[in-house]
Amino acid sequence: MTRRLSLRQFTVLDGLAALAALMALGGAIWSPKLANGLARATGSMETVELAVDVRHLYLDQPERFFETAREEGSVSLVIRNQPAGRLQLLDVEDITRPLADVLPDGSVVETPDLTPGRAIHARFQLQAEAETGSSGVVVAGTKLKIGSPVELEGRLYRVSGVVSGLDLP
Repeated sequence: MTRRLSLRQFTVLDGLAALAALMALGGAIWSPKLANGLARATGSMETVELAVDVRHLYLDQPERFFETAREEGSVSLVIRNQPAGRLQLLDVEDITRPLADVLPDGSVVETPDLTPGRAIHARFQLQAEAETGSSGVVVAGTKLKIGSPVELEGRLYRVSGVVSGLDLP
């Protein structure tokens, strides 16, 4: 008395269970962590340097802010409200333009703006592991291009900036 499996015994519930199993398998295969691991293994992950400009940053003690950021040594990158991991901070510098004045003899004199409560402009130089390809640079599953808005978060700050430079190897 042998029993043969036929399609009549296959129910809708069996079909839904098989579909759920296939979806779980697909989610595991296409997960960002697995994709990053595969990219590292195949060699498409490379170290890139990016510059992020932060404009109109009002600080009480700008030099202390720069010093604290340098000591921390890394920042968290947030792209479109999604955390993209921690990046190494290479440098942070003040890029605020000085005041310029033309003297009666035609020469130009530049001096730093020492007005209290002035806005500071800063440039963060960062290093990241990113997937590079023909479509550009991909950090944590998100394409980064010059002009992309990002947020940088440290221990004592969270600032909004714009990617202003990408250096590919």
